[in-house]
Amino acid sequence: MERRQFLRGTGAAIGGSLLAGCAGNGDGSGSGTVTVDYAYYNPVSLVLREKGWLEETFADAGTDVEWVLSLGSNQANEYAQSGEADVSSTAGIAALMARTNGVPITTPYIYSEPEWTALVTFAETGIESVADLEGRSVAATRGTDPYFFLLQALDDAGLSEGDVEVVNLQHPEGQSALVRGEVDAWAGLDPHMAELELEHDGAELFFREPRYNTYGFLNFLDGFLADRPEDARRVIEAYERGREWAVENPEETAGILADASEMSEPVAERVFTQRNDLSRPIPGDPHRELLSNLSPILESEGLVTEGSDPAGRVDELIDPEFASEVV
Repeated sequence: MERRQFLRGTGAAIGGSLLAGCAGNGDGSGSGTVTVDYAYYNPVSLVLREKGWLEETFADAGTDVEWVLSLGSNQANEYAQSGEADVSSTAGIAALMARTNGVPITTPYIYSEPEWTALVTFAETGIESVADLEGRSVAATRGTDPYFFLLQALDDAGLSEGDVEVVNLQHPEGQSALVRGEVDAWAGLDPHMAELELEHDGAELFFREPRYNTYGFLNFLDGFLADRPEDARRVIEAYERGREWAVENPEETAGILADASEMSEPVAERVFTQRNDLSRPIPGDPHRELLSNLSPILESEGLVTEGSDPAGRVDELIDPEFASEVV
C-alpha cells in the first residue's frame, strides 16, 4: 500500500532572516515579529494557527506572527539554536538535551501530556518484544522523544543502542521505511503512528509504556523571555485560550488536526482524544523528577557534552512562575 506523505521540509527552508524584525521597543514588547513553531504533535499550536488567535493577541502591539513547521523535536531545537524561532515545541527530554548542550531555552508551559510514542512493527517480522530487536534495524529520529523512548525500552530489556541498528530518519520517513520493509521496526510518533495503526493491516504497537513519554514542552528563547516579557506573556495567553478551547471542543480539535496533517478523522480523533491530556499546563515537580531520572541516558549515550551534568540543568530549564501568572 502506497503511503500518503505528510507535509514536510517547509520548516527547514525558513532562513535566519526572521530575526531581523524581532527587536524590542524597550518596554518588554516587540513591534516587529514573533516567530512560533507549529507541529502535528502539538494540537494546540494547530488550533492557534487555524483560529488566528496568536495574530489577534499581537494585533494591538503591532507585531507580526511568523509560523514555522517543526517535524520533530530535533528540528524545533535547531530553530531554537539558530534563533529562527522564539517559541518552539519539543518533548521534555529533548528540551533538556538542548539546554544541557548550550541552547538558551526555558520551559514555562506544558502544551500536552501525551502518549505519543511506541515501538511499531509488522507481524511478519516476528518481533514480539523489545528483546527481539537485538541485531535488527529500527527507524528513529535522533534527539526526539521516540528515540529516547527506544533507548529506555532497550535498557529495560538489557540492551543498548549498540545492539540494534538505529536508522536516523524523520518521523514520516520512518513510517514509510517500515511500510516498505526497509527497517524491521520504528520508534513511532503520533499522528503518523496512529495512521499506521488504524489504516495498515498488520501494524502492531508491540511495546507501549506511557511513563516513558516526556510531556510536550513549549520552549522560549531566554533572550525573548528577558527582553520581551510582555510578548512572551501574550504567547502564553494565546496558548491558554487555545488549550481551553481544545479541551472543550475535542471533536473540532481533532478535525483541525486532521485537516492540517492530511490524515483521516478517525486517526486524528485517536491521537487527540485518547493520547493527549491537556489538563496540566504548568511545569512542576513531576516534570523535574522525570527529567532527573532520565538524564543519565543523555550521558551514557554521549548525547551531551562530557561533564555537562544534565540533571543539574533541570531547574534551569523549567520555570513554572512565568506561566502561573497567566494560567
